[in-house]
Formats: sequence, structure tokens, C-alpha cells
Amino acid sequence: MSKEQQVRYEESNLYRIRHSAAHVMAQAVIEMFPDGKVAIGPPIEDGFYYDFDLPRPLTPEDLEVLEKRMREIIAGDYQFEKRVLQADEARQLFADQPYKLELIDGLEQGGFDEYGEPLEEKPEISIYKQDQFVDLCRGPHVANTGKINPDAIKLLTIAGAYWRGDEQRPMLQRIYGTAWESADDLEQYLWKLEEASKRDHRRLGRDLDLFSVSEEVGPGLILWHPKGGMVRKLAEDYCQEEHEIGGYEFVYSPHIGKAHLWETSGHLDWYKENMYSPLDIEGQEYYLKPMNCPFHVEIYKSRTRSYRDLPLRYAEWGTVYRYERSGVLHGLLRVRGFTQDDAHLFVRPDQMPEEIDRVLDFSLNILRAFGFKDFQAYLSTRSPEKAAGTAEQWEAPTEALRNALERAEIEYRVDEGEATFYGPKIDLKVRDALGREWQLSTIQFDFTLPERFDLVFVGEDGQDHRPYMIHRALLGSMERFMGVLIEHFAGAFPVWLAPVQAVLIPIADRHFDYAHKVAGILGEAGIRIEVDQRGERMNAKIRDAQNQKIPYMLVIGDREVEAESVSVRLRSEENLGAMPVDGFLALANKEIVERV
Repeated sequence: MSKEQQVRYEESNLYRIRHSAAHVMAQAVIEMFPDGKVAIGPPIEDGFYYDFDLPRPLTPEDLEVLEKRMREIIAGDYQFEKRVLQADEARQLFADQPYKLELIDGLEQGGFDEYGEPLEEKPEISIYKQDQFVDLCRGPHVANTGKINPDAIKLLTIAGAYWRGDEQRPMLQRIYGTAWESADDLEQYLWKLEEASKRDHRRLGRDLDLFSVSEEVGPGLILWHPKGGMVRKLAEDYCQEEHEIGGYEFVYSPHIGKAHLWETSGHLDWYKENMYSPLDIEGQEYYLKPMNCPFHVEIYKSRTRSYRDLPLRYAEWGTVYRYERSGVLHGLLRVRGFTQDDAHLFVRPDQMPEEIDRVLDFSLNILRAFGFKDFQAYLSTRSPEKAAGTAEQWEAPTEALRNALERAEIEYRVDEGEATFYGPKIDLKVRDALGREWQLSTIQFDFTLPERFDLVFVGEDGQDHRPYMIHRALLGSMERFMGVLIEHFAGAFPVWLAPVQAVLIPIADRHFDYAHKVAGILGEAGIRIEVDQRGERMNAKIRDAQNQKIPYMLVIGDREVEAESVSVRLRSEENLGAMPVDGFLALANKEIVERV
């Protein structure tokens, strides 16, 4: 959710409903556990959560009891009453609540709000009360509990959460819930949750044998299995072919670099908290690379560049390493080591508008090829607290990106202050089959690194001039993209990406020879084919192939052997009947070429 969306959300009635429902839930929890300690409980994008320190672990049965009690509280029509307190008065009120006392300290110092989020100015300290429950809170809430629809609330899950996300702090119990304005809205949301669960890339990754994470290797480090590796290879091969057509040149760079490199780039000033600890090599510090850009800069600097050489477009599928707390790691979507489809473009200032247009169009075309049609663009602008260069230096590149979006006639929103330290950027987000938004492509203007590394080209006038630089990750990271792709297609990849495109199912042993003959023909034609020789019944083999999301099942019996044909079934359970092998090959190749 962008800052603009967040502001609109916080001003909405739905936000107030969810905030109020969170307090109602907390009241029910504390009634169940009078000695329980309350932490924080904010509304979130599709609901709310609350963290508690309780004397025993919660169970799913507890959620049913709590939900029943919530409806009773809602029926009481209790007013949400706000009161502003001095810090000492608040401490007396929450004397037995250690998490609240810590938050009050932060509020008094002006550094953090009651949710532990940093603040720009010192806030007031306020509480809200409904019935007998009181909590530290800035609001807003609905007028009374009766404004919450009792038929549109649901407690969803229980999870663990470290206090303030710090692994060194206590582990709390987090209850997630949701609240909506109508029962129909809730029903639609629960359907979406159920469908999302079916599409969860972690479950499908296991069921379809695509990838795994091993504790022996380490959390956040992905092991690609043959089938997952094939999907990834196919995606990369396609993209790399398109890059070559698009005038990109491929480069490769090492996984570590000297500390001085990262000092020059600014990463050690602005990004160190996301980098791993240095390695000592012969008395010098080296860092695992969090980004590829300084290496591409050094390739540019390796010889004198002329204005005639530009633009230069360097592409690399480069693996980078970034520190993420274990609590936020999430399958393929949040990892510690990942491969970016990275590119860095070095251009003359006069080439900048055309090159941004070009790379934006290139990115959109690639994403469309993977089945994404619905896009939303975000223009991230300078953060005063975390930005290299002056505000004036940011004005021209920000306008260049804005103008490119407008020329492309793409709907976009502005994310104020969300740019990284070295320049404004465009983020392209796609909506998947469930309408969920995923950030993939990034196009970032950079005037900082050319200055830091003193990049120049010899102009037509024989003088040195400074190039501009564009950072561009198209799919983002292969790990995250694969997670999105798995969930978008629910593991049923289009034929061109399916790791196994067809499985031959001989009904009896006497059909094996013909099955292998057909497999040879299809394999030579480029179809990824398997023969299922297990001793299972035909229907069981078909069911297993459907569960494995294989696009085509080619059944072979006596009639197919005699007619030199195959009986074609689809994973959708549609039966296309018997057709010649050449006919099936034409059908499959048509879908492969059309990428459907």
C-alpha cells in the first residue's frame, strides 16, 4: 500500500471499524486472561491484529469463544471515549502493563507512537475506553461498538511475533482478525483467503516439487529442484533472448567486493543495516554484494567512453545477499539470497527521455508475455531524511520519470519520500488472478553514482561530460517473481512454462513400446514429455497428472496403438479425444508460440 493509499485508508470508515474491532477483541482476550499483557493492535490492509503476552498458548477453539464474546460486546453499544493524559498519569493507569509503559516512554520522548512507529513530532498521549477496557491509542474509532457489524467480523489465525520485531525481545501471541461493513464483503474476503491458501506458493512448491528451504543450508536461501529449476530457466531464457534483441549486453560480476567500493557507492552510509557483516581477507574488509550496480560502474570505467558509445546497456542475472530478520522471511517472496535480472544503462543527458520510454515499454512487454495484463505504476520521490544530493538535483530526473509515465499513458500514483537514496524511481506493480498487487519492475534514475565514481564520456566537443545512469530490475528478483508466478497460475503454468508439458499414460504394459516411440517423437520436437509406467490404474494416473498441473495427458490403449494416435485430455478435465501425434504436436506448439 502506497503512502497515498494508506492516508486514504486511515481516513475511511472501514479503518475506524477495524480499529474499533481490534479493541473489542482485546477486551475479550483480557476478560479471558485477566493477567494478560497487552502490546499493540493496529488496523492493517485487510483487517487488524493485536499482540498479547498470555499465560498459555491460544488455540483455534479460543478464537471461537473470543468471537462470540466480541459479538456480545458489540451488542452493548458501548461508547468509544477518548481522553488525553500526561505521561505520569498514563504510567499509573498502565502500571501493570510493561509493553504500554515502554510505549509511553517513547511517546513522551517524541520518538515513537503507540504502535512503535517513528514520528516526526512529539504526539499527545491519549487513551480510548469502551465498557471496562482501556488502551493507549491515538484513534480514530467509530462512535460506539454498535457501529461494528457483528455479522462482518471474523478472527482468522494465531501467530507468533517478537515484540517490536526484535528477535532479542519477548515472543508474543498475535491474533489476526478482519472486519467489514457488510456480511457479503466478509464472505467475499473469506473466499479470497481460501483461494489464496490454495495458491500459496510454499504449499505448491512442495506439492509440485519446485523448490525447498533446508535448515542445514539456512533460512531464506532457496534450493531449486529440477521442475522449479526448469520453470525458472525457461523464464530466464525468454527474458535474456529479449534483452539481446533489445540491445543489452551481458556482463558478470563477483559476489563480494572491497569495503571501499561500498563506501564510494554510498551503500555503507545508507544501506549498511541490510548488508551482512564484512569478511576479513588478507587484512581488508570485503562485503557480500547487496546490489550489482557498483560492479557495472567499474566495467564502464574500465576504458575511455565516447559519446558515440552511448547508450550502453549492461544486463546481469546477478545473485545478491541482503539481511532480513528471520521473522519476516516468507517462502520465495522474502529471502536472504536472490538473483536480480539487473540492468544498468549509461546514457547521455540528451538520450535520457527516449531511453526511459524505451525501458518502460520493454518492461511492460515482458510482463505481458508472462500473463500479466493489469498494471499500476508508482512514482517514488525524494525522502528528505534519506537521500543523496540536493532537492534541486532531484527535480529534473523526477520530472523525466513523470513525463515518461504520462507519455506511456499509464495510470500512476506518487509515493512521496519512498525513493531509495540515490534517485527517484518508477515501480511497476501487477495484479494477479485474485486482484492482489505485486511490485515487480523498478526503473530508477541515478545521478549520484556517476558523480561518486566520477564517470565521464568524451563528448562531441572533445570535453569530458557526465553520463546519466538508469537502474532497472524487470522481474525484480527471480525468487520473488517465481513466487508471484506460482500463485498467479496456482501452479498450472501456461504450456510454454510448464516443467512437464505432457505425460504419456499407457493403459497396459503392452502399450509401453508405442508410448516410448511417441515420447521420442515429441521429445525431438521439443516437447517436455514423461511416460507414466507405474502399475496404477489409468484413472489414478490421470488424477495424479492433473494434481501435478501437467497441461496434457496422452492416454494410449489398443485403439491408439492401432491408429498411431493419442487420446488427449487436459488438466482442466476436458477430453479432446483421439488425434494423430502430429495433430497433438500442432496443438501444443500453437499454445507454446502464443504463450497461453
